[in-house]
Amino acid sequence: SEDPSVTLFREYLRIDTVHPKPDYDAAVRFLERVGTDLGLACQKVEVCQGCVVLILTWQGTNPRLRSVLLNSHTDVVPVFEEHWTYPPFEAVKDSQGNIYARGAQDMKCVSIQYLEAIRRLKAEGKCFARTIHLTFVPDEEVGGHKGMERFVHRPEFRALNVGFALDEGLASPSDTFSVFYGEKSPWWIKVKCVGSPGHGSRFISNTAAEKMHKVINSFLAFRESEKQRLKSDSSLTLGDVTSLNLTMLEGGVSFNVVPSKMAASFDVRIPPTVDLKAFEEQVAAWCRGAGDGVTYEFHQARECMDQHITSTEESDPWWKAFSGVCRDMNLQLKLEIFPAATDSRYIRAAGHPAIGFSPMNRTPVLLHDQQRVLNEQVFLQGIDIYAHLLPALASVPPLPAEG
Repeated sequence: SEDPSVTLFREYLRIDTVHPKPDYDAAVRFLERVGTDLGLACQKVEVCQGCVVLILTWQGTNPRLRSVLLNSHTDVVPVFEEHWTYPPFEAVKDSQGNIYARGAQDMKCVSIQYLEAIRRLKAEGKCFARTIHLTFVPDEEVGGHKGMERFVHRPEFRALNVGFALDEGLASPSDTFSVFYGEKSPWWIKVKCVGSPGHGSRFISNTAAEKMHKVINSFLAFRESEKQRLKSDSSLTLGDVTSLNLTMLEGGVSFNVVPSKMAASFDVRIPPTVDLKAFEEQVAAWCRGAGDGVTYEFHQARECMDQHITSTEESDPWWKAFSGVCRDMNLQLKLEIFPAATDSRYIRAAGHPAIGFSPMNRTPVLLHDQQRVLNEQVFLQGIDIYAHLLPALASVPPLPAEG
């Protein structure tokens, strides 16, 4: 009695694409099989060894128009099975219709919702002016450096002629649906401190540890101020403030040796409302204030310096089509900046508007929690939403630039 869409979803969830050794080949074979069954054209692009982007295409009646891109990633984050009620790759469904699996929310649900919405539309005999491409990319959960970051620079991506993209969002525990029109710039900053070494029994002056202490105090004081700003203003979301965490410390060789070098790594997520140049100047000031021999370096892609956001003005034809469908379906939208990072940042940096949207309301946010669950009725509702969204987006009238 299970809905065939749910059965397909659970089949996809059982494919083990967990890092550090995701079975990408199995995922691509599965998705290619589904795409072929739907009559979609298939193309595979190996962006680097072992990392393939699968493209499924539903050709529009006017291929000269810019296309609609539906993006999703195939990989999932690691699991610790002792924290799970059910094995994370068995896609167990309980009596309430809750499906337990790694990837249930992030983001294998969206991949199948795209495909099943297209299945429904094709069964109804629908066709649209604009081409719809589906891309299934690897490596997103570890930064996308062997996935979308490389793919957007390939001729195969340029040939897609993208006009507008949908990518992942987040679940919402309330009645509203979260829609993300931009995201924070993820800055991974490593601060290195060089100081005087010596024996651990003495009060050595100008040590690396003393300088590191000042650096950490400066970074964490800023963290506390942003945390309090979020707490004191109910209108703000996590995407509106800069989050900062100390994630790694390095240094020392022995208990009784004062090290000459120490390093600290910080994960900083900066909203597009912040002046990146001014923030970097603040980081430099914190380092100068800690003393001589204190330097910093970045450990992230150049796209992380990009602050493009997607228009949510009603005058924008893409947003007008998206929001119009949501109004017609009585979906309450909450516009937000994504608090972390997705492949949308690479798409926007390549010059294409992108919206992050995972149609899961009344669902707790379990992005990377050890136990992920999604109710089958919420999943099926998402298919219905996409089955309304895709016709509207693929029927956006020709734009001036497409004359």
